[in-house]
Amino acid sequence: MNRILVVGSVALDTVTTPFGKCSDVLGGSATYFSVSASHFSPVEVVAVVGSDFPSRHIKFLKSKKINLNGLKTIKGKTFRWEGEYSWDFGNPKTIATHLNVFSDFDPEVPREYRASKYVFLANIDPRLQKKVLNQMVNPRIVACDTMNYWIENKRNDLIRLLKEVDIFFVNESEAKELTGEVGLVAAARAMLSFGPKKVIIKKGEHGSLLFSSDSIFSTPAFLLETIFDPTGAGDTFAGGVMGYLASSGSLSEKALRKAIVYGSVMATFAVRDFSLRRLGAVKKPDIMKKFSEFKQLTQF
Repeated sequence: MNRILVVGSVALDTVTTPFGKCSDVLGGSATYFSVSASHFSPVEVVAVVGSDFPSRHIKFLKSKKINLNGLKTIKGKTFRWEGEYSWDFGNPKTIATHLNVFSDFDPEVPREYRASKYVFLANIDPRLQKKVLNQMVNPRIVACDTMNYWIENKRNDLIRLLKEVDIFFVNESEAKELTGEVGLVAAARAMLSFGPKKVIIKKGEHGSLLFSSDSIFSTPAFLLETIFDPTGAGDTFAGGVMGYLASSGSLSEKALRKAIVYGSVMATFAVRDFSLRRLGAVKKPDIMKKFSEFKQLTQF
């Protein structure tokens, strides 16, 4: 079975929403991605945590059959993020960011991981993302994510990286900022010119768009009665996409479109409770039931 390597953050989050607050709960881009993708394919993680990282979280991740041989524990405190959401869940307010041991993160890919054919470079410095790629042996699919900070401060490094990327995940505001385009179609074409074969623009509650050189595919977000905590939804979405692609072994347009629907399905579980409480409890029948409901929602 195809393995997926993810390089990113494993963190402890404190999150406040209109529905409550949770403190020092499991978070991080690599965490959400790996738990989501693990429902489809084996996952290997490269990340760093501090000596204060709770052992129960390690046990939880291992219970999902996630390979943690690339998760380093070093002396110090784990990366912490604190955010607050108002009723506009699309724009969280960052209260505090403490990089701690993550500030010196220098990803070294274990030899046993270097032959992984599917690679997801989560939201870290594009120079570190490039360093990871330099350690890999002929990956089949390379996907990456980014954020406004890297676009504003490391734009040239990011654009150089995109020459080696197959799938670029980006949200709506990031797409516009990176390209200087107001319209998403023009922004997508500009991003495709940087090198990636596919661009996936995440639009939160409005779904997502898949762009390639000769096609556009649009999917809505799954309709939910309640959203408790949208933290990690984008990484969960990417985990579903990459997990399905790795399990199917196909890179066809049909497989990509189906993968995006699975990504949307996985994201619906992530936002229904704080941290990974709901996503971590998901079973395969839950996923297939939601997938069937999504098909009914979009069929005409």
